[in-house]
Amino acid sequence: MKKLLLPIAIGALLLATHAFASDPKPQQLLENTESKVIEWRRHLHQNPELGNREFETAKYIEKHLRALGLEVETGIAHTGLVGFLRGGKPGPTVALRADMDALPVTERTDVHFASKARTTYQGKDVGVMHACGHDTHVAMLMGAAEVLAGLRDELAGNVLFIFQPAEEGAPDNEEGGAELMLKEGIFKKYKPDVAFGQHVTSSLPTGVIGYRSGPLMAAADEFRITINGRQTHGSRPWGGVDPIVAAAQVVMGTQAIVSRQIDITKEPAVVSFGRIDGGVRNNIIPDSVYLNGTIRNFDMDNRAEIFKRLKTTAELIAESSGASADVEILEGYPVTINNAELTEMALPILRSAVGDKNVVEVPKITGAEDFSYYANEVPGFFYFLGVTPRDQDASQAPSNHSPLFYVDEDALRKGTEALTLLTLDYMANYKKQ
Repeated sequence: MKKLLLPIAIGALLLATHAFASDPKPQQLLENTESKVIEWRRHLHQNPELGNREFETAKYIEKHLRALGLEVETGIAHTGLVGFLRGGKPGPTVALRADMDALPVTERTDVHFASKARTTYQGKDVGVMHACGHDTHVAMLMGAAEVLAGLRDELAGNVLFIFQPAEEGAPDNEEGGAELMLKEGIFKKYKPDVAFGQHVTSSLPTGVIGYRSGPLMAAADEFRITINGRQTHGSRPWGGVDPIVAAAQVVMGTQAIVSRQIDITKEPAVVSFGRIDGGVRNNIIPDSVYLNGTIRNFDMDNRAEIFKRLKTTAELIAESSGASADVEILEGYPVTINNAELTEMALPILRSAVGDKNVVEVPKITGAEDFSYYANEVPGFFYFLGVTPRDQDASQAPSNHSPLFYVDEDALRKGTEALTLLTLDYMANYKKQ
């Protein structure tokens, strides 16, 4: 990871922060952009596309970026694109990221711009909905691009606007998302010094920003275990090897990994089974049983230890029953870690954007985010923007990924402002070591 380029003294930082918050030019540009952001968001919401299939979404964004006079590169990681804004003065390069993909969810909200889109997903006809708010992420980043392009001559540095496909995961047998964007060289080419990202959430009221320094979101990995026995009649279990009993013992035995073998005072971890599949008839002991589950944790060393212990535990338990175990671990997104210094730098500007009481520390989240790949390359800061109307109880609001997920569009101005001011603040306080 790149070393963070430290800001100037905290006193000067605070002065710069308040200057940006009250500077009439960016504030006027933000005001002029507010209604456009809502319009863009509604268009995107009505026209959602699944991961690695965001063809029309990418064209819509590209048209906007080219109209702003940005350098645009398309076709990255299938449907991804970037816009590069060169400032009028020398300085750092700040990366801002938004994800573009929707989910195979049939919308049940009553907004007039609700999605009616349908597509085929894993062989099934499904509805398509921006049930995680990626439409808002794109619209707010388009807004930040317009504001920052309007400040081009005054910018002391450059901005890399990343519009990324497939954050929710690529289709089967395809690569995608942040990992592929990086593999195809966007950071090597544009060389950002830091990366900022935001995600809307229904768990916070409109305009409230949730942050956490250090580990924020978990690594998410999948495991697949096949217990191989020997088929026999259910009345004569001794005539074969029962993989069902062995599989049950594996499920129970692996629970000791987290409860007894991993130091969870360091960071919490979860090993969960989500699927068990085996057998076709009540009186036939089958040849094999398939187990499928997820691993979540917040420490990369613990992650490696869990991988090792899961494999050893499954194999030895199966062997003790006369069976065998084939264990496959599919590494998913790494831990999303917010750089401590960058978090400290960001908090004053976020407070200036939404108010001191509206910036709150949130607990660790066992969900995962592929922004983590960017934050493994350069110092990163990722935060949450509340979108549940303040007259509602956010704790009871339909969650992200729900067909009833609802966004209060009043939050979009705050999110656009946060991205803009974080960029200006970092540039203003940049001091190369």
